[in-house]
Amino acid sequence: MHPAIENLKTRGFFAQCSDVERLSHLMSEGPVTFYIGIDPTGSSAHIGHMVPFFAYRHLTNAGHRGIALMGGGTARIGDPSGRTESRKILSYDELDKNVESIKAQLDRFIGFDTDRKITANNKDWLANLNYIDFLREIGSHFSVNRMLSFEAYKMRMETGLSFIEFNYQLLQSYDFLELYRRFGCRLQIGGDDQWGNIVAGVDLIRRVERTEVFALTFPLISTADGGKMGKTLKGALFLDPAITTPYEFFQYWRNVQDADIRRFLLLFTFLPVEECDALCAPGKNPNDAKERLAWEVTALIHGKAEADKALAGAIAAFGGGGDKSAMPRAELARSRFEAGYNVVDLFCDAGLAPSKSEGRRLVEQGGAFVSNSGGELAAIGDAAALVTAERLNAEGELILRAGKKRYMLVIAK
Repeated sequence: MHPAIENLKTRGFFAQCSDVERLSHLMSEGPVTFYIGIDPTGSSAHIGHMVPFFAYRHLTNAGHRGIALMGGGTARIGDPSGRTESRKILSYDELDKNVESIKAQLDRFIGFDTDRKITANNKDWLANLNYIDFLREIGSHFSVNRMLSFEAYKMRMETGLSFIEFNYQLLQSYDFLELYRRFGCRLQIGGDDQWGNIVAGVDLIRRVERTEVFALTFPLISTADGGKMGKTLKGALFLDPAITTPYEFFQYWRNVQDADIRRFLLLFTFLPVEECDALCAPGKNPNDAKERLAWEVTALIHGKAEADKALAGAIAAFGGGGDKSAMPRAELARSRFEAGYNVVDLFCDAGLAPSKSEGRRLVEQGGAFVSNSGGELAAIGDAAALVTAERLNAEGELILRAGKKRYMLVIAK
C-alpha cells in the first residue's frame, strides 16, 4: 500500500476506493493529480466541508497535486445528495461572491500556489454549454436505471426529484472529464455521500477517453452519540469568524465528548499519530487533550494568534485568570443590576436563554451560574432571585454560565 493511502487509512479518512491497489500502484509511479469539489451555496464553508480538505493537505504533503474545484457552475443547479428538498437557486452574482469568499478561506488553510495546490472553477466550462451537444456527447453515456440506483437519487425520489437536479450527476462527471483533459487529473476525492457521482465520472472517462481514473471517499463524520459533527446551538460550525467567532469555534472542540478526542485529533490536526495516541493514553486528563485539539484546529482555521486568544478566553471563563477579551460578551444596563436584575431576565437578555420559559427551566434545574465580585461562579436555583451590582467586579463585569459549556461575559454600562 502506498504510504499516502496508508496514512489516510490510519487517520480515519478511508471509506471506499474504486481500486485501491491500482491507485496505490499509480501513486508509486509518481505524483497523482486529484481534485475535491465544493459548491458555493453559502458565503462560508463549514467544518463539515473540511474533512476532504484535510485529506487534500495530507496528499499534497506527500507530493501529489491537488485541485480545489469551486462549483460556480454546478451550484447553479444544486446537488441533491443528502437532502430531502431542493436547494435554493442563487443568483449568479451571489454565487460569484460566494466563490471568492470560500476560495479565500481555503487559501488560508491550504496555501494555494501555481504548482501542486491549485484552484479551478467549473463555471469556466459549464456556464456556456450547448445543451444539445452536451446530451449527445455526454448524456448518451449515462443509464437512467443506474442513476436511480444510487442512494442520493433514491432518497429524493420519495420527496420529489426535479429534472434540473437529475442533471447534477452528469455535470459532476463532466467536471472530472474536463479536469482530466486540462490537468491530467486521475483521482476525485470527497465525502462518502458523493460516491455515486464520483464513480459515474470514473465510468464516463473510461468510456470517452479509454483511461482508468479513480474514486476515493471519506466517512461522513458524526459524534460518538450519533449526532451531526460540527452542529452547534447556533447551527453549523462555520469558518467565517463573523458567523462563528474564533472563541465559539475553539469552545466547540474544547467541549467534544471524551470518546471523540482521538478520532478528531487524527482527522482535524496534523499532529503525528504517536502524539495523538500519547495525548489520549490511559491516565491522561482528557481535558488536556481537548484543549490541545481545540487550539490546533483553531490555529489551522483562524491562525495561531486567534487560537492563543481563544485559549486565554477559555481559561478566564473557567476562573483561571487569563484574557477575557475573546469571550462572547453582552453589554447590559448597570441600572438593572443596581435595582436588582431578575436572574431569568438576565440570562435571556445576555443571550444564554432563548425565552423566559427556557431561562426559568435553566435556573430551576441548577444550570444557571453567576460569578461574584471575585470571579467565582455559583449556581442560582431560585427563578425569583435578583442579581445585584455587588456581584460586579472592579471593571463592572460578571460571568454567566449556562449548563457546563456556554459562557457569557456581561459588561454593565
